[in-house]
Amino acid sequence: MHRITNHKEIIDKIYEEIITGDNLGAPAGYIPELAKVDPNQFGVYFMSTENDTYGIGDWQTKFSIQSIMKVLSLSLAYQMLGDSIWKRVGVEPSGSAFNSLVRLETDNGIPRNPFINGGALVICDMLLSQLKNPLFDFLSFVREVSGSDKVYYNETVAQSEASVGYRNIALCNFIKSFGNIDNDPNEVLDFYFHMCSIEMDCQQLAHSFEFLMDGKFRTKNGSSVLNLSQSKRINAVMQTCGFYDESGEFAFKVGLPGKSGVGGGIVAVHPEKYCICVWSPNLNENGNSHRGMKFLERFTTETELSIF
Repeated sequence: MHRITNHKEIIDKIYEEIITGDNLGAPAGYIPELAKVDPNQFGVYFMSTENDTYGIGDWQTKFSIQSIMKVLSLSLAYQMLGDSIWKRVGVEPSGSAFNSLVRLETDNGIPRNPFINGGALVICDMLLSQLKNPLFDFLSFVREVSGSDKVYYNETVAQSEASVGYRNIALCNFIKSFGNIDNDPNEVLDFYFHMCSIEMDCQQLAHSFEFLMDGKFRTKNGSSVLNLSQSKRINAVMQTCGFYDESGEFAFKVGLPGKSGVGGGIVAVHPEKYCICVWSPNLNENGNSHRGMKFLERFTTETELSIF
C-alpha cells in the first residue's frame, strides 16, 4: 500500500484509542447468521483520489454489507433508467424506522427514499424488470465497480434473512397493493435478501464507492458508472438518508455522505478527496456501528476533512 504519513498517523492513533475503549452494543441478533459474528473485530480502510491507501485492523476480513448494497443497487438502476426512477421512490428522510409501513399508507405506496427497506425493494423491482439474469448481472456490476472478482453472495445469510423477513415480506406486498411493484413479490424479496448477503472486506467496499468519490473514475473496461450530476444526487441522498434515524446526527458530527449496514459496516465519501470504510459488528440503538460512528467523528474532526 502507498504510504500516507499524515492520515496514517491519525488513523493509527484513533484506531488504538477506540479499540482499547468500550465496545458497546451488539451484533444484529435478529438475523441469526449475523448474531454469530465476533463482535470484537474492527477494521478501517482509507483511500484518496491521489491513490493513497491504508488499512488497519480487520480490514481484510469479509463481512455482510447489508444495507450498504442499497447505494449500489440504486446506482445501477439510475445508470439504466435515469431520472425516471424518482417517479417511484422519493428523496426525503423518512422520519420513521427503516422498515416501517406507516408512511406508505399516506404516500400511496411511494417510499420516502431508496435507503429505507421499502425504497430498496422498489429499486430491486426496477432492476428485476431490466436485468436478464438479475442475481448474476447485479453481482457482475458490484465486481466491476469494486475491481474485485472475489465478491460473492452468502447463501446462508440470504436464507437466514428470508427466514425472519416478515416485515420485508409485508412491505413488499403492501407496496404491490399500490401498484408500485411490477414483479412477483417473492422474486423481488429473494433478489433483495441475496443483495443484502453480499460479503466484502473494507478495501473492496471502499473501492466500490470510488465512482462517488472521483468524478474521473472508470471501471476496468473503461466505462463510467454515473455522470457527475447523478453522482452528486446519490451523495446527496446518502447525506440525508444514509444512516437510518441517525442520519442528521451523522451529518452533524461527521459531515460526510455515507451509508451504513447492520452488518457493522460504514462507508463515507468526501467527493474529490477520499473514501473511508470502517467495520465493527456491535451496533448502537439506531442500527449503526458503535465503533464505526466514533471513529469517523474523530477522523473528520482531527483531519478537518469533511464537507461541512
